Amino acid sequence: MNKRELSRLAVSLVPVVVLVALLSLDISIFGSDAIMGASQVSLLFAAGICVWLAMWLFKVPWHNFEEAVKGNIGDVTTAIVILFLIGAISGTWTMSGIVPTFIYYGVKIISPKVFLVTACIICALVSLMIGSSWTTIATIGVALLGIGKAEGFNEGLIAGAIISGAYFGDKISPLSDTTVLASSMNKVPLFTHIRYMLFTTVPSITITLIIFLIIGFTHTTSDSQSISQFTEVLGNSFRITPWLLVVPVLTGVMIARKMPAIMVLALSVVLAAIAALIFQPSIIEGIGTGSIEGARWKVMFTGIVQTIYDTVSVETGNPDVNQLVTSRGMVGMLNTVYLIICAMCFGSAMKASGMLSNLASILKTFSKRRGSLVASTVVTGTTLNGLVSDQYLSIILTSSIFKDVYEKEGYEDRLLSRSVEDSATVTSPLFPWSSCGMTQSTILGVATITYFPFCFFNLISPLMSIIIALTGYKVVRAVKTEVQD
Repeated sequence: MNKRELSRLAVSLVPVVVLVALLSLDISIFGSDAIMGASQVSLLFAAGICVWLAMWLFKVPWHNFEEAVKGNIGDVTTAIVILFLIGAISGTWTMSGIVPTFIYYGVKIISPKVFLVTACIICALVSLMIGSSWTTIATIGVALLGIGKAEGFNEGLIAGAIISGAYFGDKISPLSDTTVLASSMNKVPLFTHIRYMLFTTVPSITITLIIFLIIGFTHTTSDSQSISQFTEVLGNSFRITPWLLVVPVLTGVMIARKMPAIMVLALSVVLAAIAALIFQPSIIEGIGTGSIEGARWKVMFTGIVQTIYDTVSVETGNPDVNQLVTSRGMVGMLNTVYLIICAMCFGSAMKASGMLSNLASILKTFSKRRGSLVASTVVTGTTLNGLVSDQYLSIILTSSIFKDVYEKEGYEDRLLSRSVEDSATVTSPLFPWSSCGMTQSTILGVATITYFPFCFFNLISPLMSIIIALTGYKVVRAVKTEVQD
């Protein structure tokens, strides 16, 4: 590498260093609320630094940046629509009783002898259904932590089972914003991305469950009444019936038939809205009554519309259950959409200026083969979680850095999107100073260093991603390329 290349590389690092410094400051001041706007401001400021340096030192015309921003934001419009539909599903699936029904039947299978495995599975199912590891941990996770403590389990072990299950479900849920973000950043269809992740995710969760099963059977447990109280509150607040499971079953059928994601999600919202009117009319009427007075049909219509777009909740008399049955609706997706747009501006500036290519050239040196390429991606995604302290930004930056490298080496985009999720998403709660680490340790009251060694799924997933890549299983080289020295 000559002096000119070194000089360009040094300049290219400046916006990244500025961004990392600003994001670190954001996290230290705003904590998990940094995503509400502080992170977005930092992204735009760093993008401005990038544009200024590129126009001044590299003589890149302003027109290039405008076209890059237009193109990149245009590429994520589908993802934005999907995110809004996910918010709509969050509301309709919760208020219709679908999510409460899953939880109700799920917690009833808990057996003291297999508590850890059951806790992991329940959190996985809940997170899969609602697409949020944070909500799962903050609600059913807290309840399970209390039960585990009563049965004599180490709090770090319980938290590890809860977090492992929650992040497994979040990772493969079509309702998860991180899953949508990883697939959209790499232009991979949502369900293609999810299906491809199963090759690394299923072995990881299987090993995790086996470990928890062995630990559970070596521990003497006792019965607890907490679960029955939890299900009683759900049963009193919602009409729980197996008929509600028809909606997720039909959604699964549509996914299996490989229908477009937007169509599947939109139809699922409609089906859940109909189910809400049939099975939970009093809840929908209560939501509508808070905004309008008049004929019952108007109140019901208002209730359904608010359930789709607004933040709504049901008062159950139990704070933990209240939080579980509070949905964000479409409005709850605005911060993520805001973040994506600002991240696209930063990524566009880095790409149009040529700085992203300069940074990628370093990584290419260590990415001559399939295994080393995936390993570099996994290490970068994990490291960025520690540097920028946010899983969303880790996904965005890792995808942006490696996208051109994967394309040049001829590998499918789905290999990159999977490698990003296997690292940036699942390792986020393992750093005490990250937004996820701070949130989970605060919610559960368990220090990150205490639960870290027991988050088996989160620790195994990055390694499994590298192992599967080394075997070459289902890794397709789309274009044959010659490796340049």
